[in-house]
Amino acid sequence: MESVKNSGEQEAGPGERGLAHLWRGYACSLAPERLLLSRPVVQASLGTRHGLLLVEGGQVYSFGVSPWKQPPSPGPRPPALEPSLSGRRVVSVATGSSHCGAVTEDGGVHMWGANGAGQCGLAGPASIPNPTPVALLLPGGPAHSAPVLELALGHVHSLALSAQREVWAWGRGPQLGLLGSTPSSGGSASSSGGSASPSGGPAPSWRPRRVEHLAGRHVLQVACGSTHSLALVRCQGPRGGGRGPGAPLDACGRCHQLLYTMTDREDHVIISDSHYCPLGVELTEEGEEPRPRGASPARSLRTSPSKPRLPEGRAAETPLGVAAPAGGGVAPPPVVAPPPAGADPAPGVEDGAASPYPHEDAVREYLRRLSDHALIEPLGHANMEPSDHALIEPLGHAHMELSGDAQLEPLSHAHIENPDHAQTQQTATAELSSEPAPPGHGSPLPAPPPGPAHHPGSALNSLVTSCASAVGERVASTYEALSLKKMMHYYLSSSGGPTGCGAPGCGGGAALEESMQARKSSSTGDIRAEEAEGRRRLSLPGLLSQGRYSVSLLASYSSSHAWLFSPRLLRKLGRPRGPAVALTQLGGCIPGSQELLPPLQTEVWSWGHGGRGQLGHGDHLARLQPLCIKSLNNKEVVRVAAGDHHSLALTAGSQVFSWGSNSSGQLGHMESPTTVPRLAKFSEGIRVWDVAAGGSHSVFVADGDCVQPILYYSGRQEQGEEGEEEGEEGEEKAGVYTQQPVLLPFCMNLGYTSSVCAGGGRCLSLSDRNVMGFIAGLHEVASVERRFYCRLTAIKTGALRPLLEAESLSPTLGAVLLGLLQTLVGGFSLLYTLTGQHSASLTSALRRGRDLQALLLLNHAHIFLDAYRQYCTYLGNFHVMGGFQALSKPALEVFGKTLDPLLRLSESPEEGPASDHLMALFALPLGHLGEYGRLLLKLATCYEVSSSEYQRLHSACSQFEALTLHLKKRRKEAEYTHHFWKSFPGKMTDSLRRPGRRLVCESSNKALSLLNASRFSVNWFILFSDALVHAQGVAPSKNIFSTHHVFPLATLWVEPISEENSEQYGLKVISPEETFTLLACSPIEKAKWLRAINQTVDLALGGAGPDPVTLSPGAGQKAEPPISRTASYTFHKDARLREATYEGRWLAGRPHGRGVLKWPDGRIYTGSFKMGLEDGYGEFVSPTKNAGIQEQYLGHWKEGRMHGAGTYRYSSGEVYEGSFRDGVRHGHGMLRSGRLTSSSSSPPPPGGRPSPSSSSSSPPPSVFIGRWVADRKAGYGVYDDITRGEKYMGVYQENQRQGSGVIVTQFGLYYEGTFKDNKMGGTGVLVAEDDTTYEGEFSEDWTLYGKGVLTMPNGDYLEGSFSGEWGSGLKISGTYHKPFDPERRRPPPLGRLCVCAEDKWPSVFEECWAALGCMAPGQGPPSRAWEGIAVALTASRRHLQDSPEVMTRSMSRTLESLEVIPQHSGPITMERYTKIRLYLIKACDSPLHPLGRLLEVLVAVYRMTYVGVGANRRLLPQAVSEIKSYLDRLFTIVRFLFPDLPEEGGVIPETPSSPLPQEKTSSPGSGPPAPHSPRPVRVVSSSSLLLPLLLPRLYPPLFTLYALCGEQEEDLYWDCVLRLNRQPDLALLAFLGVLQKFWPSSIPVSLPLLGENQQILSTTKDACFASAVETLQQISTTFTPSDKLKVIQLTFEEITQEVQSLLRADFLWSMDDLFPVFLYVVLRARIRNLGSEVRLIEDLMDPCLQHGEHGIMFTTLKACYYQIQHEKIT
Repeated sequence: MESVKNSGEQEAGPGERGLAHLWRGYACSLAPERLLLSRPVVQASLGTRHGLLLVEGGQVYSFGVSPWKQPPSPGPRPPALEPSLSGRRVVSVATGSSHCGAVTEDGGVHMWGANGAGQCGLAGPASIPNPTPVALLLPGGPAHSAPVLELALGHVHSLALSAQREVWAWGRGPQLGLLGSTPSSGGSASSSGGSASPSGGPAPSWRPRRVEHLAGRHVLQVACGSTHSLALVRCQGPRGGGRGPGAPLDACGRCHQLLYTMTDREDHVIISDSHYCPLGVELTEEGEEPRPRGASPARSLRTSPSKPRLPEGRAAETPLGVAAPAGGGVAPPPVVAPPPAGADPAPGVEDGAASPYPHEDAVREYLRRLSDHALIEPLGHANMEPSDHALIEPLGHAHMELSGDAQLEPLSHAHIENPDHAQTQQTATAELSSEPAPPGHGSPLPAPPPGPAHHPGSALNSLVTSCASAVGERVASTYEALSLKKMMHYYLSSSGGPTGCGAPGCGGGAALEESMQARKSSSTGDIRAEEAEGRRRLSLPGLLSQGRYSVSLLASYSSSHAWLFSPRLLRKLGRPRGPAVALTQLGGCIPGSQELLPPLQTEVWSWGHGGRGQLGHGDHLARLQPLCIKSLNNKEVVRVAAGDHHSLALTAGSQVFSWGSNSSGQLGHMESPTTVPRLAKFSEGIRVWDVAAGGSHSVFVADGDCVQPILYYSGRQEQGEEGEEEGEEGEEKAGVYTQQPVLLPFCMNLGYTSSVCAGGGRCLSLSDRNVMGFIAGLHEVASVERRFYCRLTAIKTGALRPLLEAESLSPTLGAVLLGLLQTLVGGFSLLYTLTGQHSASLTSALRRGRDLQALLLLNHAHIFLDAYRQYCTYLGNFHVMGGFQALSKPALEVFGKTLDPLLRLSESPEEGPASDHLMALFALPLGHLGEYGRLLLKLATCYEVSSSEYQRLHSACSQFEALTLHLKKRRKEAEYTHHFWKSFPGKMTDSLRRPGRRLVCESSNKALSLLNASRFSVNWFILFSDALVHAQGVAPSKNIFSTHHVFPLATLWVEPISEENSEQYGLKVISPEETFTLLACSPIEKAKWLRAINQTVDLALGGAGPDPVTLSPGAGQKAEPPISRTASYTFHKDARLREATYEGRWLAGRPHGRGVLKWPDGRIYTGSFKMGLEDGYGEFVSPTKNAGIQEQYLGHWKEGRMHGAGTYRYSSGEVYEGSFRDGVRHGHGMLRSGRLTSSSSSPPPPGGRPSPSSSSSSPPPSVFIGRWVADRKAGYGVYDDITRGEKYMGVYQENQRQGSGVIVTQFGLYYEGTFKDNKMGGTGVLVAEDDTTYEGEFSEDWTLYGKGVLTMPNGDYLEGSFSGEWGSGLKISGTYHKPFDPERRRPPPLGRLCVCAEDKWPSVFEECWAALGCMAPGQGPPSRAWEGIAVALTASRRHLQDSPEVMTRSMSRTLESLEVIPQHSGPITMERYTKIRLYLIKACDSPLHPLGRLLEVLVAVYRMTYVGVGANRRLLPQAVSEIKSYLDRLFTIVRFLFPDLPEEGGVIPETPSSPLPQEKTSSPGSGPPAPHSPRPVRVVSSSSLLLPLLLPRLYPPLFTLYALCGEQEEDLYWDCVLRLNRQPDLALLAFLGVLQKFWPSSIPVSLPLLGENQQILSTTKDACFASAVETLQQISTTFTPSDKLKVIQLTFEEITQEVQSLLRADFLWSMDDLFPVFLYVVLRARIRNLGSEVRLIEDLMDPCLQHGEHGIMFTTLKACYYQIQHEKIT
């Protein structure tokens, strides 16, 4: 053999890997035959007389007798290649009795061989000579087929496991599991053979069909026997869990199928022994199609205990698992038909009655039948009635329903012997069973096969047995742990009754055991054996209530003895008491390992013929559909195998369960009954990891004393080829077979066996030679893991379970230790599960891959590392808290004083206390980490050092070794801490002892002291892994350490004190509330404590402790922990923060950065901190006395107080948005009260801090916006009183109106004047809606008092003294004046007594200047302002990055561009001017920029002033003046930022390449400029630079005021426009005086064709100058005067262009010619509110444009407007 290392896995030759050896029997002289092939064999399969070999490369070889081949071979053939599969890569092969199958890598199936029953999936020929494709068609059509993973073939049937983990079947027989298939006569209970006859069976199902009863389940493996099938299924989770909202109470938690239930006062028992979950379809009546799951059923079945019972006359069919009626065949599943019309309800059931308890008559009859059964058994079955046979038939497969609420009296012997009860017996049987009764008989069940007779004294055992059949698996659990014979013997002997039933010679023991095993294995009820308390429930379910239903049985020997008992009494006497608190279930799941590791929670399902007991359900009945073998649940089955008439199940614990035919000893044991799974008998220490089943033998691969696997054989000794043809008769005649598995002596010569297979009478093994030790290394890894798993299993069952069931466990440990023990056991359970899954994964890898790709230790090492690291933590926590000392008492009670079981399991010396043995037992799994490292290193030596495989293996080995050392260190720390707590003085242990706390060092040796400590004080410093403890006391005291302080390490900073100024070796310790100095006795001690504290702090923060798994040899820990860190701390001494908890960033002992501060009373601050105080942006929430109402502030803070812009929501409902200073409202702000708070743009608040002016009751709805000083209104502001419908715009002082102001009301009243003491007082002007005006003195609100003038709308006025309230009657003493000229009207003198525009909103601009860093407007260098802008924008952008829903990508880019400081010094050119305009546009669009914030506030105050009640036409002059004031003050700020920008009216020379914009001046004339005109310039003004930014935001309220002000003129204008537009184009042109040469004669059509034009007719409308009309209409869509003037200019150009095209010559307009044409365009444009547009342009137009070309055009438009108003049509 060549032994050459290479960089990859060893490429062994064909003679080293995949060696196939074939043999027959178990004789000592047997020599296996080697099958020589050119390539290694990766899989093999054996049929009855043939076999298949799959070699590397996907080629298939066949050998043996193949009668289907053409031409047929006279004898066995040597291995020959199957040419039909050439070109296809086969991944799996399988053989049946006489047919073959192969699966290709694309999931395709190829079949060949015998096809008489359609087992090859093809219709027609009796045999298929060559591999032929077979498709598993999905419902989508022929193009859709299911890919297949593996095949399993039987005698006349085939199974396929698809990639969707579904089972498909074809062939013939009940072993298909398909709906509608029925067994042949040979499969009945009375059949002796149990095999299907080829001729007498049903028609074959050659088309592959899905086994619907396994649909929805995850199938792991399938296996086929001769006439039965097996499936290994992954459990779907705990039963009962996940019950959907629509599932009935008494329904299966998976399929929601209703179950027959019986309840009592304490327990709820679901009896459904034959229930299984067909998740794919529901069964229907015979002859119907299967109904998909979820479809509405045709008939409903009321089976809940709270529903009426089924009527007596209902029709029922025999369920699966029960023998068929006389007549042959097995009926379909149970479907109960509705009651016949007019049928009476069941007796004893009232309409609407609902009771959760069984009916008296039903229970009495049921128990009577049970007692009759027990008494009749000795008489045999020959003389029994059919009804009696029905009762003897096991009831485990029948649904039962007991209803009613009557009291059940004890039965007497007379009740049983009275012949008058015959009818009652039949009725009770009909109610208790869902099986159909044969005609003329009262019993619904057929006769069972003969069975062994029972002694009459077994009546009590039979009763318990029958009860067990009703509750299924839970009774089986009871029977396993509790000897019923001993318990019954106790009852009989204690009452003086007969004891013959318990004697060895009774003869009923075997029958009882078989009956119980049958109940156990066939129970498929919805209740599972639970292990929620760390053990199995050893109880009989509460079938009958104690005291309510009791059973009285009369022994056959004496009628004078009776016993009253209940199942609950049996439960209490037969099981030990468990802990009061349920511990973690011994079973778990490793996070992240679901898809990587094979599952251990599996189920085995079987179906088909059961005449030999091969189905494992405890009987010989056939099963048409898959049924779960309940006795194998929780056995962790990982592989199944099926022989001709027996079955094998291999568990993760290396145990083998076998059942079925044992005529040749193929089960590996000689126990009976063989209808239920039993353990095969192997020598102690033999761990089986692969099995195979043949015709009448079994072969096993196991671990022996060495690494090389060994083989065991169990079954018939084959003598020759004739043994294969003997059939069933030959099998019965076999006389030479094994009693238990025997070792095959030649197995050591085969090499390292990887798998075995069996078929007919032969066996075949695949093995490898040990190439460079790699194969041996892989086998050693798997063997060590299996051995370790078996050891963990022994610890779990032999130590943990008894400890957890100890009666004194809970009171001894207490709540804390019990919780820690629960966590520790849960960690052990996770390790246990992980080891079992890993063992199964390694075993699977040995069968197929045998390479590094399947080694989870290498590819997913983190799963194992995390599990062991977590378990070590749990172990240390329990040990530190003294758990093992406390656990010693329960251990002594359970294991005795010698503790022999613990000593054996832990392998510890006999000396030492029980706590040491317990500690060694629980710490035993941690020692396995070193084995992982050793095995990985051993595998690494098989590769070259330079190879990648070596590097990966060595790296994984280093990780496991590093973790091993790290865990040893942690265990030492736990041990050190445990001994420390033992010697800890005083009573502080309970307060300081924590599970996760470890001792680092302490100053008991006086190595550390406190600076400036008193003379008699004693100080002790203890450094734990999470805290520094300072214990204090006085020396001459009984209890030296009376107090102690705990300093969490996460908030502890230590700094060394320089030794230059003093000789003391000090350490400065900083905590959030205390700072002190520690003195060391020497520099060494100082350095030691400094290093220890810093390293421990870093570990506590989670940063310094590098992962021991990834720690390199030269890596070390950090010297110092970070000075800035994230931690949590609760304050105790600080008065402001007492009992408050802060969680966030820290800096040198102070909160600094983002964090959350929570007070015990519910106050919460979330935001930024600076050196321990709230500083920056944050949110504060405070609860109030009113439940559910909170107060909230969201904004800026400074030095622990609200400072800057923010929003406060008060508990009264008020919302303040504005500026704060020193915690109070100061600056500009808006206060909303009442219902208006809901209209705020901010999200609904939880509340706000109470203001001194707020009250508990909700204030009236109002809004105030203006200036605040020290939490009071002071300065200019606007108050909108929604309740009174008034709006005040004026000056405030001390929260009162004081000074000049304006009030407008919703009724049109306007007042301007002075206010005093919050009232109108002094001179003022009052204007009514009809223009009635009063100017004079006022004394109260709306109260005239003193001299004044009252002017009427017609010009008349009264002058004199007035008194009285406006609107309520006035007293006048004066003179009435009537002017001679009625046209002369005195306009109201408005605007003189109000606040001027320059004095409005000073606080808004002051805040902007402050944001720019200026103490006063215009003061300070511009560079400081630019730096402040950049800092503010950067901070705002970082703050908004935490809110991606607010921060858009475009906003982020805008902020980034604004952070760049533009050039703000130097001469202004047009290029720089353009950049300044662009920068201002971006700045004003961003509210985070000071200019954008200023513009946002100005828009808010403007709208607040002139919207709603403020929309008064008399406010228009003030609104226009306010906009101009905004522009002036904004321009001042812009010129401060750009000092070189020209003043108002300054010019910038235009560059020759720059376009001529609209702001550019020109000559006053209307014609083009002269050739020698001056160089064009750009006029700089606030209107041209800032009005385009401001006016679009203010346009809606401003234009509304214009419309209200000119409402009458607008009505005249619009009426004339409507009348004139009724005229056609030519008539209107003639009416307006347009010269005829300007009349268009034709216009282009909408779809011009060859230049055709449409002729203008006398009736044509809206056709002339259409383009100019459309252009002028755009004036309503623009906002600024410059844009509107540009629209007018474009309109003139459109008119000129059309006239020039009409005249076909250059043309120069005169005003006489132009005005009529433009007037026509204005009329046809139909511009609504044209007067408002004209007045807006006139008021806000740039003065430099008034005398230019734009000014002339605007004058023309204005003239047209006035002309239209006065136009008259005659």
